Amino acid sequence: MIFQKLFSQLKRGLLGSATKSSKKTKKSSGFKRTVVWSTVASFGLFSVLLNPTATQALKDYLPPALEKNLTKLQEQEWLASLGQELSGIDITALLGSLTSLLDSDSESQLVSFDAQQGHVQTQFNHCKQFFPQRQGPIVPTSAQLRELCFSSFAILHSGQTKTPVFVAQRLNRQRLSNTQNVARTDKFYEEARLPKAERATLADYRGSGWDRGHMAPAGDMNTAEGMAQSFSLANMVPQDPSLNRGPWNKMEQDTRKYVNRAQGDVYVFTGSFYNNPQSSAIGSGKVAVPSHLYKVVYDESTGKSWVHWYENKAESKAKSPISYAEFVRRTGLHVLPN
Repeated sequence: MIFQKLFSQLKRGLLGSATKSSKKTKKSSGFKRTVVWSTVASFGLFSVLLNPTATQALKDYLPPALEKNLTKLQEQEWLASLGQELSGIDITALLGSLTSLLDSDSESQLVSFDAQQGHVQTQFNHCKQFFPQRQGPIVPTSAQLRELCFSSFAILHSGQTKTPVFVAQRLNRQRLSNTQNVARTDKFYEEARLPKAERATLADYRGSGWDRGHMAPAGDMNTAEGMAQSFSLANMVPQDPSLNRGPWNKMEQDTRKYVNRAQGDVYVFTGSFYNNPQSSAIGSGKVAVPSHLYKVVYDESTGKSWVHWYENKAESKAKSPISYAEFVRRTGLHVLPN
């Protein structure tokens, strides 16, 4: 499945680069994407040569003459030796990260705003499917807000806090039915689509005493690609370990149980809130530690919504949800349509 998507994206990307090459304003972007495509193509070729199942999948795309040459190449002894040396690499997680880079619909989009207006309408032009009525949320104006599209969720990321403002998901019974068949990868990675000055690093979290807390939970992912992408640090906040592994985890499980009972789509927005973004931070990159975490749940079929609101500390206990109106009052975020 991942190989087929890579193949189609490479083909689409190469065709796209041919039509864009004449535009001077996109030369640097085109060069960057060409380098990525070339790297992935080379890596993909060696990957399939070292994997009999993947090699057969590649042969399905080739004419008989090339298929014969591919078989001869695979029989080379040095390839077998190389395969043994590379056996420890998690190919699925790596390809999941690469496909998110290749997907032209998932490039980060800087949100423009008018500081005098107070709020801004987000767009998410390439992943509107994660939002009710395909409408991007209205959020308070802030510098360095970027929209990121993934295969199973969308993120509004703050380059000031280096954490997500929110992560949007569209869940339903069908989507969750395959989650038990997807292995958890635990391969955290830095989000290369964000500028270095705006993203968290693995070193920032190391030894901090805080968990890398998922906003879109790994347990919601129904594909290997979605699972791999859920470990992007753009999907993480510094979360108290006791909260993350206790009440918060229980709330995530209860949300999945509700989705499995719902009649249609359930939209979920999970994110962080800061009483004072400068009050606490981790790492040399100064990743801000949120004072609170939230999860907005909206059942489209019933029109009902509620919000789980937790202080980001070890003493946090499960509480009754707050109303969506109260959530808007506290945060200024309008994640649902009027």
